Amino acid sequence: MRFCMLTTFYGAQSFGGDAAYVERLSRALVRRGHSVDVVHCSDAFAAAANGHPLRRFEPIDGVRVHRLHSRVGRLSPLWSHQTGRMGPKAHAVRTLVEGEGLDVVHFHNVSLLGAPEVLEQSAANGAVRLMTAHEYWLVCPMHSLWKLDREVCERPQCVRCTAHGRRPPQLWRSRTRLGDALGGLDALVCPSRHSAEMHAARGVERPLTHLPYFLPDDWAGAAPAPPRRRDRPYLAAAGRLVRWKGFHELIELMDRLPQLDLLLAGTGPREPELRRLAAERPNVELVGLLSPAELAELFRGARAVVVPSLGYETFGYVVLEALSVGTPAIVRRRGALPELIEASGGGLVFDDADEAVAQIERVASDGELHAHLAGAGAAALRGIWSEESHVASYLELVEQLRAER
Repeated sequence: MRFCMLTTFYGAQSFGGDAAYVERLSRALVRRGHSVDVVHCSDAFAAAANGHPLRRFEPIDGVRVHRLHSRVGRLSPLWSHQTGRMGPKAHAVRTLVEGEGLDVVHFHNVSLLGAPEVLEQSAANGAVRLMTAHEYWLVCPMHSLWKLDREVCERPQCVRCTAHGRRPPQLWRSRTRLGDALGGLDALVCPSRHSAEMHAARGVERPLTHLPYFLPDDWAGAAPAPPRRRDRPYLAAAGRLVRWKGFHELIELMDRLPQLDLLLAGTGPREPELRRLAAERPNVELVGLLSPAELAELFRGARAVVVPSLGYETFGYVVLEALSVGTPAIVRRRGALPELIEASGGGLVFDDADEAVAQIERVASDGELHAHLAGAGAAALRGIWSEESHVASYLELVEQLRAER
């Protein structure tokens, strides 16, 4: 089959889980003999990067990448953000999507490609049309349900929140166009049950399909490398350095864990603040943006990987990455994170700082518990979150939707 993936960020020009999923799914489909085109917007990354470095990325053999770039540069994603239309990208997108031979058009994060207009595009031969809701953009103009950069959003105040985030309001959201565009999809997919519940609670009327992410079998490298020896046991954490990820609280928590170090990987707009916090603590180090192999090595040597997110994660790739190298995950009981621990048995959860310290100390000091959690997590990864299982479920969904047409 021939697939077309449409997303705002991809490859080196990307930030997080949405691009990682597109890369991994595209690679998995090509491995199985399918054809994949990926469409993304270079102008959008330039507009949103704010100093974020390019990710180290190896092109995928067999995947055709179409990088959209217009003469108006950053004005193109601004046009799309404000109008909900493709603008300068329209001709290129329509040429790719409406061409002959496509079997599946899969929309991902299309916020700066011109949604909802881009969601209304259909292939000439009636291809199956899917969308994966990687974030909360469909129900939150800030993408994250993180309100005023200080709390989860329980009562929407979108105009005030977008003004606080220095983003212009999207007046087209007050109309029904986005909901109408979603109605033309064959399936709207969520990577976690919690994400599906949140979308439904915020007014998405389209039936939602649950399809968890996966981790490729070779994510940690073909031959597991022994972890680099360190003088002291350590915890690891990783992610985009924004406030709702909760890393500032984790760094402050290390005052209560002097017997352990914390190594934090990633970059983002809060990096200067987090580096100042780390400089005050001899057992905290920020190690920057790492490649997958480097991240795997970091996680493999840790006593635990801690995920302190204050906001609602739609999934939590970092949990799978920890389990893949035999390291338990300790996560906040929020969003999709406890769902992953419950499904795998590969870690522990916490609600507050006291419980976080207690759970970390348990895993760090109890070798038998550590081995039990690591074994359970590895078994779950080989099953429910394996590449083979995911691709089989994905293709089964596609065939089911084709049959229903």
